[in-house]
Amino acid sequence: MRHLKFAPSWLRLLIIFLLAMGILFRFFNLDGKVYSHDETYTSLRISGYTITEAKEQLFNNRVIAKESFAKFQGANASKTLNDTIMSLAREDSQHPPLYYIIARLWMEIFGNSVTAIRSLSAFISLLVFPCVYRLCRELFDIPLPVPGVAIALIIISPIHLVYAQEAQEYILWLITILLSSASLLRAIQLEAQDKDELTKQQPDIFATWSVYVITLTISLYTFLWSGFVAVAHGIYVIATARFQLTETVRNYLLATLVSFLAFMPWMTVAIGDFFQFLISGNKATTQSSLIPTIPFLLMQISRIFFDINLSLENPLSYLITPIFLIFVAYAIYFLCLTTNYKVWLFIITLIVVPALPIILPDLSGGGIRTFTEPYLIPSYLGIQLAVAYLLATQLYNESLSRRTIWHIIMALVIICGLISSKASSQAETWWNKGMNYGNPQVAQIINQSTSPLLISNSLDNNYGNVFSLSYLLEPKVRFLLVNNQKIPKIPNEFSDVFLLNPSDNWRGIIEKKYKFKTDIVYSDNYYSVWKLTKRGNSRRRDIPINNKLSASL
Repeated sequence: MRHLKFAPSWLRLLIIFLLAMGILFRFFNLDGKVYSHDETYTSLRISGYTITEAKEQLFNNRVIAKESFAKFQGANASKTLNDTIMSLAREDSQHPPLYYIIARLWMEIFGNSVTAIRSLSAFISLLVFPCVYRLCRELFDIPLPVPGVAIALIIISPIHLVYAQEAQEYILWLITILLSSASLLRAIQLEAQDKDELTKQQPDIFATWSVYVITLTISLYTFLWSGFVAVAHGIYVIATARFQLTETVRNYLLATLVSFLAFMPWMTVAIGDFFQFLISGNKATTQSSLIPTIPFLLMQISRIFFDINLSLENPLSYLITPIFLIFVAYAIYFLCLTTNYKVWLFIITLIVVPALPIILPDLSGGGIRTFTEPYLIPSYLGIQLAVAYLLATQLYNESLSRRTIWHIIMALVIICGLISSKASSQAETWWNKGMNYGNPQVAQIINQSTSPLLISNSLDNNYGNVFSLSYLLEPKVRFLLVNNQKIPKIPNEFSDVFLLNPSDNWRGIIEKKYKFKTDIVYSDNYYSVWKLTKRGNSRRRDIPINNKLSASL
C-alpha cells in the first residue's frame, strides 16, 4: 500500500500553468518551421509512392511547378494504406510502419498540410504527461511529489518540444518507452508482492506481463531502437534478480520472446535489407556531418533543459553546457546515493544502454553523426527522471536555506525551459532541421527573382532537399529536375536560373554548354546553390555561409 504525499498546492498550480503553456507551445506556429528532408520522406511514405516512382515522374528533364510535388506528399486516392506499408518495406524498412499507418489515417481525415501532419505529433505528445506520471508512480514508491516535478520538467523541456512538432515517429516512440517501462515495473512489483504475501494471483501476473508484451511490441513497430530499450530492461531484470533464473526473469524472457516473435514479420524484412546492403557493397549513406563526441553529448544534455539554438562554436555554449553537466551528474549521484538499487539501476540502464550503440562506434570514427539525436530519447528521459527525483526531494529538505536554494534552482530550470520553448516556437528553423537548416535563406534568395528556375539532379540527397525547399518557394518558381547528372535543357524564358547542389563536374559541363558563368549564392555544410549568369555580365555575390549549422547540429 502506497502512502504518497500530495504535491503542495503551489506545485499543483505550477503544473497546471506549465501544462497550459506546454500545450500552447506545442500547437503554436506548427507550419512556421522548415519542413525538413526527413519529414518529406515521412510524407512520401504516407502517400504510398516510392522514391523510385517519384524520381521517375519528377526527375525527367521537364519544367514543372511546385504543385507537381503534391501527390507525393500526403494521402491520395491513387494509393492505399497497403501501398504505404509496402513503400516502407521496399525502400525504408529501418522505419517500422505503425506511425505511418496512423499518420496516413490522420491525413485522410485532416488533409495533407504541414499543420495537419505535425498536429498528429503534437496531440500524441500530450499523452506523455499521464504516461510519465504512471512510470514515476511505479518507480518511486516514496512519499514525494516526484511525478508532479517530472511532469513539470517534461512539459517545458525543449528537447521534447522539438519532437512534438516533427512529422516523424519519435514522440510516439517516447510514449511506447514510457508505457513498456511502467508495465515492466508493475509486473515485477506484483510478483514481489505475491511472494511476500505467499498468495499467487496468476491471472493478475499473466495480465500484467501481457500488457508488457503488447507495449513492447508496439514500441518495436514504432522504432527499431526499441530493441536496445528491451535490452536495458533485460539487464535491469537480471541484475535485480542477482543473476539468478528467478520466476521474474523467466517471465521477462518469455514476454520479450513473444514480443520479438510478434515483430518477426517486419524484423525479417529489415534484416533482409541490411544483408542486401552489405552484399551490394553500396556504402552511400545519408549526408550528415560528424560532430566530436564529447561536445555533442554535452550539448544534448543541455538541450534537455535549455535550448536557444546555440552552435558549438558559440562561446556561450561553453559556459552553459558544463553547468548542466554538473547539475545532471549531481542528480544521478544523489539518486544512486539515496534510493534503493532497484530504482537507480533502472534509470542508469535506461540512460546508458540505448546510447552505447551510438557512442562506441563513433569514438573511433571521429565523431557522432548529426542525425542520431533522436536515438538518445531514452537517455533524455532517464536524465529527466533523475533530476525530477532530486528536485522533488529537495522540496522537503529539513534545512530552510537549502530548501530555498533548491526552490531557486527549480525556478531557474523552469525559466530556462520557458525561454527555450518561446524561442523555438517562433523560429523559422532549428538545429534538428539538419541539412535543411538554411532553407529559409535559400528560399529568400530564389523568391527575389521575377521568374526563377531551379535546376537539380537526383544524386545524393537532392531529392529530399528539393522537396523540402519547395514548401518555402513561391508558386512563380519552376523546377527542372534531371535523373543522375544528365545535362538539362534550359529554356530562355526565365529571368534567373539556379543550380541546387551541383557537383563540380556537372556544373562545369553546364557552364561550357550554355556559355554561362556560375556564381555561388549560398553554401553550408550540406549543399550549395549557384546562379547561372551570362559571361561578361556576372557579378559575384556574397556567400551567406550558415555558421550556425556547422556546429548546432
